[in-house]
Amino acid sequence: MISRTVTIPGARLPAWLDGFRRRHGEFRADRDADKITITADDRAVAVITPPFPPLPPDGDPLTVLLDHVATERRVGALLVRRSGYAVGVFAGTTLIVSKVGSRYVQGKTKAGGWSQQRFARRRDNQASALYGNVADHADRLLIPELPTLDALATGGDRAGVDAVLDDHRLAPLRPLIMPRLYPVPDPKLTVLQDLPRQFTAVEIGLNDLA
Repeated sequence: MISRTVTIPGARLPAWLDGFRRRHGEFRADRDADKITITADDRAVAVITPPFPPLPPDGDPLTVLLDHVATERRVGALLVRRSGYAVGVFAGTTLIVSKVGSRYVQGKTKAGGWSQQRFARRRDNQASALYGNVADHADRLLIPELPTLDALATGGDRAGVDAVLDDHRLAPLRPLIMPRLYPVPDPKLTVLQDLPRQFTAVEIGLNDLA
């Protein structure tokens, strides 16, 4: 039974496997569609879930896993918060095109009655304007890259990301969305540049003996 989970950069996976072998001895590897389970002679177990599922169906499980993790992919990025946005395209971990910006969206008010409703409408209008602006940039930067994109990484506020991707122009991107919404602070350029650390990460579940 898995008792804890660790996350490591994909580039560190070969070294992590070597360390697991040193600590626990030789192990066997079993595969399903999106993960590899390794079981050592001392019954230590690690369940390795790489990014960009599924794994290729044929070949030695460990070789397939390492090749899959090492493969360079072209990934679109869409980060949205009410404080700002970032749109970009990565070749591997290199950001090759981007647009980052901010737009004021009024915070909540404690006022009641008519004033509260007026502030709420103003806030919703500001958010809608932000999301429309982000959709414009996504259409300009991501849609032309669509034939070469392997995935779309999203982060920030779920409601904001969904609102942007609801734009009909971005419908072709929806099948590429990666399952996880990545947690990010205000989407500045440095935050966007750091995103590959999250979307290329490998998740490893460990039992009590590992």
